[in-house]
Amino acid sequence: MILGSALTIVMAISGFIFAGKTAGIMLLISGTVLLAVFFYYTKKRYRRIEELNDYLVKILSGDSAPDIHDQEEGELSILADNIYKAASTLKFQNEILSEDRKQLAQAIADISHQLKTPLTSMMVMNDLLSAEEDSEKRREFLKTQSAQLERMNWLIQTLLKLSKLDAGTIELKHERVSAKELLSEVLKPFEIQFELRGISYKQDTADITFNCDKNWTVEALQNIVKNCIEHMDDGGELKITADDTNLFSRIMIEDTGCGIAEADLPHIFERFYKGKNAGKDSVGIGLALTKAIIEDQHGEISVKSTEGVGSAFEIKLYKTIV
Repeated sequence: MILGSALTIVMAISGFIFAGKTAGIMLLISGTVLLAVFFYYTKKRYRRIEELNDYLVKILSGDSAPDIHDQEEGELSILADNIYKAASTLKFQNEILSEDRKQLAQAIADISHQLKTPLTSMMVMNDLLSAEEDSEKRREFLKTQSAQLERMNWLIQTLLKLSKLDAGTIELKHERVSAKELLSEVLKPFEIQFELRGISYKQDTADITFNCDKNWTVEALQNIVKNCIEHMDDGGELKITADDTNLFSRIMIEDTGCGIAEADLPHIFERFYKGKNAGKDSVGIGLALTKAIIEDQHGEISVKSTEGVGSAFEIKLYKTIV
């Protein structure tokens, strides 16, 4: 500013000396006007830069900041818009992190609760074992402890699998798998249970193949079958069908169990959710794992159910990403 004023005065004096009084006055007026315009816009730019700086300070300190969008043109407006977009993204990410922390805290509380019950039971059994001399009762206590250990192991392993899927550290394969081979492997571990409880099962499988990760898909479907068996009386019926369309391959798993309450249906795939008809040993995590596995393969799962009649799970594995 000082340099500009000095230059204006020098030019006005030079014009007065070499071109006359009028030229000197005109140069002085022109220089003054240009200086005024330059001063106005410079001050405006510095004020805008200061506003942007204050905005960033508020954002960095965690305070809520107003919208800084404007309709003006120029470099500072572009910078302001970019700063606002970056701040909005940071705010959104912070909200997600905050929600994730709440969910993590709730998950830890749920896990602690689920582990506390078998641990307490095992501690009681351990005390009884140390004082019990009857060999038959000792075997019974040990059998109970083994069952509790199996339950804890299943819970921990399932939670680890869910965590890996959530973190994206597991890369699911895409391989062609025969439907008959897939469903045969799904049902194999339950054959003895079917026989002991008189549960009949039907398998109606078309000669088709699925594009999926075989091992993970088997686990997902086994969780559904396990859930169906737990909610069926002895002598019930399980039916599995598989068919194909132009868009997707489909698996239907139907049972004649107690069904799912209408109020529970929207939440049946939520972690640690236990509905009205859940068994006493239900943890509420198997179907959540199933949903995560199916959706990670660009599929979807849904369920329809009528209390006292049974439930039908539908799994769709899309041939192209939708």
